[in-house]
Amino acid sequence: MSQKRLFLLDAYALIFRGYYAFIKNPRINSKGMDTSAIMGFMNSLMDVIRREKPDHLAVAFDNGGSVYRSEMFTEYKANRDETPEAIKIAVPYIQELLRAMHIPIIEQPGYEADDLIGTLAKQAEKEGYKVYMVTPDKDFGQLVSENIFMYRPARMGNDIEIWGVEEVKAKFEIEHPLQVIDFLGMMGDAIDNIPGLPGVGEKTAKKLLAEFGSMENLLANTDKLKGKMKENIEANKEKGILSKKLATILLDCPVTFDANDYELSKPDVEKTDALFQELEFRQMKAQFDKLFGTGKDYDEIDTENEKTVKKATPKNENQFDLFGFTDENNNEPKPHSFYATLENTEHFYQVVQGDLPVKLLMQNLMNQSSVCFDTETTGIDALNAELVGLALSWEKGKAFYVPFPENQEEAQILIDKFRPFFENEKIEKIGQNMKYDLKVLAQYGIEVKGQLFDTMIAHYLINPDMRHGMDILSETYLKYSPKSIETLIGKKGKNQKSMRDVALEDIKEYAAEDADITLQLKEHFQPILEKVGTKKLFDEIEIPLVPVLADMEMEGIRLDTAFLKSMSGSMDQEIKKIEEKIYETAGEKFNLASPKQLGDILFDKLKIGGTKQKKTKTGQYATGEEVLSYLANEHEIVRDILEWRQMVKLQSTYIEALPNQVDKKTQRVHTDYMQTVAATGRLSSNNPNLQNIPIRTERGRLIRKAFIARDENYTLLSADYSQIELRIIAALSGEENMIKAFKHHEDIHKSTAAKVFGVPLEEVTKEQRSHAKTVNFGIIYGVSAFGLSNQTSLSRKESAELIEAYYNTYPRLKSFIKEQVEFARQHGYVETISGRRRYLKDINSANAVVRSGAERNAVNAPIQGSAADIIKIAMINIHKRLKAENYKSKMLLQVHDELVFDVHNSELEKIQPMIKNEMENAFKMAVPLEVEIGLGKDWLEAH
Repeated sequence: MSQKRLFLLDAYALIFRGYYAFIKNPRINSKGMDTSAIMGFMNSLMDVIRREKPDHLAVAFDNGGSVYRSEMFTEYKANRDETPEAIKIAVPYIQELLRAMHIPIIEQPGYEADDLIGTLAKQAEKEGYKVYMVTPDKDFGQLVSENIFMYRPARMGNDIEIWGVEEVKAKFEIEHPLQVIDFLGMMGDAIDNIPGLPGVGEKTAKKLLAEFGSMENLLANTDKLKGKMKENIEANKEKGILSKKLATILLDCPVTFDANDYELSKPDVEKTDALFQELEFRQMKAQFDKLFGTGKDYDEIDTENEKTVKKATPKNENQFDLFGFTDENNNEPKPHSFYATLENTEHFYQVVQGDLPVKLLMQNLMNQSSVCFDTETTGIDALNAELVGLALSWEKGKAFYVPFPENQEEAQILIDKFRPFFENEKIEKIGQNMKYDLKVLAQYGIEVKGQLFDTMIAHYLINPDMRHGMDILSETYLKYSPKSIETLIGKKGKNQKSMRDVALEDIKEYAAEDADITLQLKEHFQPILEKVGTKKLFDEIEIPLVPVLADMEMEGIRLDTAFLKSMSGSMDQEIKKIEEKIYETAGEKFNLASPKQLGDILFDKLKIGGTKQKKTKTGQYATGEEVLSYLANEHEIVRDILEWRQMVKLQSTYIEALPNQVDKKTQRVHTDYMQTVAATGRLSSNNPNLQNIPIRTERGRLIRKAFIARDENYTLLSADYSQIELRIIAALSGEENMIKAFKHHEDIHKSTAAKVFGVPLEEVTKEQRSHAKTVNFGIIYGVSAFGLSNQTSLSRKESAELIEAYYNTYPRLKSFIKEQVEFARQHGYVETISGRRRYLKDINSANAVVRSGAERNAVNAPIQGSAADIIKIAMINIHKRLKAENYKSKMLLQVHDELVFDVHNSELEKIQPMIKNEMENAFKMAVPLEVEIGLGKDWLEAH
């Protein structure tokens, strides 16, 4: 019989770890609750259960801290930051989930989880169990034995680590796991405020243990030490003994291992479901059901005894009955379901086929003031997808589905029948991600007119930090789970079917449901937009931008593939050349793409940066961009490696990838612009991502040369806002010195340098201007003296003095920053010039690191967001004029603060002042906006 296994989880260690894993992209639900800590912990718990299938499992929590250690040393853990609010909120939910899963919660007032786990581990070991302590905390190494292991969960792409006796000995360079206590006692612990021995760090502690074996033996033989080390240790013997006691995990807590209580069993699904629903953990619920095999497939609920459930409309029903709507249907979800679904919700969805039914449908459509529509197509590429069907809904629970023939001439005849509806300016059109539908319909010559309401964009303005897909919106706000497209066509891959292959009855239910649910979401979101003050932004900027982006995406831009092919060949040669140079410097060949091999060469062989190099969780050297950039001045090989990485990235991401993204039909590249990704309001682009093409390096800039004008009759025009973010911060802050400089068209960086360094404008050096530029832009991002010193040649002291001089020069800026933070503290958000809100849930956090991040966003978000608002307004206004004045020229790209146009040569003289005027007058501020215009046959030349 195999040995039984007990897993003991260190709750708070995993909760904190989970919370900080999401710190840059916290998980916020529709109620504004930060669920990162709960999600992080549950991911760790479920990963352990999935991987290990444990026999027994329990979770240990701290409860009030260690009375024993606090009595021994009153300053124990005294310097810890207050627990973040998100974690305080998370713990009760986590404990409720554990209770619902029938997993024991181990806690005792006055005892820490370490001590509870230590006690239980030793008890279970005596009963013949193998015990795994699930924690990232290295202190547990002291408990490891033949049958007790440390189980360090997977994180950031690294696999799990299991430390047995040999692994602990190797990690700490000791002879026995119990020496971990001596190791911790000698070097102390800043987090727990264990003092340790003065001057003893990790390296020294290992050396002392190798020589003396224990804390007691070291303190008994201080005569063998020399100099300052001897003096420090002899003067702090009591502190050393105290530190060892503080670091020792107790093994006699008042807890008892109970095999029956700790046995893993089936969870209470009703309770876990309710908690997942409240937390909005949709994906986690699906994983949970799969893991425990207890999740009822709510698409297959037995409704045999549910007399009130209305089945799908029979295929042989009278087509005409549906046009007389009744209100007898009850759309309330049945209590037995986690979410309402098609199967347990009354609905009335109808297929409309044939001349007379289509005519009747159109008569009804034209009498409506607001209609939701959704296209079903053969694929997700709107420029090449064919219409499979059209779903329409204007009343909750009722919708129509019009199937389209595969023959494109017949399809065109059918869609033309709906032209009066789509082009009717008086009927509001509702949809989810409407830009896609607009592009599909445009391929059939249909222009969608009238007011638009896009539920995805509406939700983005209501809750920008949440996801905006229809399924999650439906489940979150309507408590309704829509039918998954995968149930119709299968999962992504070569075996995935086309929507043309789906049975009419199935596609009708799926498509009509989409239109119905989107209509309901619109009704839900419309009053909220009014309530949160973003309705004007929605109506006047974000929605009018949708057709602008659709037109830009359909237009695309021509690509010089021959140039990229030539560039690829040259880049290959350059990459090989620099590789040979690196190998020569290293004295051997190695895999440059392997962080482990690279770390060994740089830090073990070449000894770059000294001996205290940072290591990853897996024990190998960290060789990321940040680490190497810091060491670039220390050795030529580091600079060469950074250059090699840049070349390889350019080659794979752009030079080789771009030609594959040329559309076969148009022979142009068509990027997708996304309005609902960046919380600041900035647009992002995808397939290809044109926002990330590097422009600071010569090779990066060269890639722009591949983007060319339509033909010899066209010229590319680049219109770029000059220092728009600095102009916005000057205007919003009312900083007169900065406003004056802009009004007098001074070089703002040179002007700043002259004021800060106290020299005449004409005597400002290149280096002084560079430092001033770094501070100018850094202020927007909350640059510190440490950050400035890393970005310049200045010392930290010089950087601090420069920042102080900067604020003395521009005193209103400092006040503005303070006012922005104070506004955010009081209201929980900040706003752009157009009322776009950035919610800052951590602005009042007691945790200094978390709070400072929110404070930086309080200053940065209104600046970046206002710049986004201004360029969007300019795009809308320019697009209107291009259409109204029948220009042949087209707007092609938006990249950061720049717009790119294909301009017909006959219109060059007329269009330049028009574009400049619209961009500079998009929004009136105390500081004038300035736009620089360039022309060229390619983007590089124009820019």
